[in-house]
Amino acid sequence: MTTGTLITVAPTGAESAKAEVPALPVTLDELLLTAKECEALGAAVIHVHIRDDEARPTLDPVRLADTVAALRESTDLIVQLSSGGAVTDPEAARLAVLDARPDMASCTMGTVNFGDDVFLNRWEFIVDLHTRMQERGIVPEYEIFDLGHLSALQRLLGKYGLPAGGHVHVDFVMGVPGGMPGNTETLVAAHRMLRDLPEGTTFSATGVGRSTIAVLLASLSTGGHLRVGMEDTVTYAKGRPVESNMQLVARAVGFAQLAQRPPLTTTEARELLGL
Repeated sequence: MTTGTLITVAPTGAESAKAEVPALPVTLDELLLTAKECEALGAAVIHVHIRDDEARPTLDPVRLADTVAALRESTDLIVQLSSGGAVTDPEAARLAVLDARPDMASCTMGTVNFGDDVFLNRWEFIVDLHTRMQERGIVPEYEIFDLGHLSALQRLLGKYGLPAGGHVHVDFVMGVPGGMPGNTETLVAAHRMLRDLPEGTTFSATGVGRSTIAVLLASLSTGGHLRVGMEDTVTYAKGRPVESNMQLVARAVGFAQLAQRPPLTTTEARELLGL
């Protein structure tokens, strides 16, 4: 299904501070407003991180469950929770994210240097996350920060079987300091490696920071889909801070329409992802 474009919005993340990025949605009300606005523009999936009362990243299970319920009540978006959290979150808390029963959850396919930190994803943890999602009917999005992570995914699927829903969807996270660069050459190399995964595997691409536009264009031109949002991009252009997640979704929608691959509806997105 490359005739349309799956657009995912990642509105918050765990890295940016509210004090430094005032437009960042950190309360439940702010997140719900963002979700409704982005759905109206063409987003079909929302990739969710949450914050506590002091706007710090949290994996509090009650807050997560309340957030999933509120998003389902207020929107038709596919709710995808981050199982990555912040780089300091323990494995047990990251696994417990699944207790909130989202439609989807992220599953990062390996350890990667993340700026000055290390985003740890041990093989045993990856297997545990993958199999728990199979058991609960939660569809994974396999996060690929480096090309070797695609080989790890091939190994995972070969040994433990297809994900819930039977469809494999990956997200290339590009431009993180320590991970693969956000440029066309790397995306093309990653795209070629998809041939080793099950037939019909689809991909989105995320360009962090200044790699946003290059990755967006490269993904569309190779039949891929898009993830945008203030988790990954807080500068719209040089000297121009992002004003809202709507601004980033609107730009992605505009490029998708120019490519004659308009945004998928939430119904079409569910069909694509095996939900």
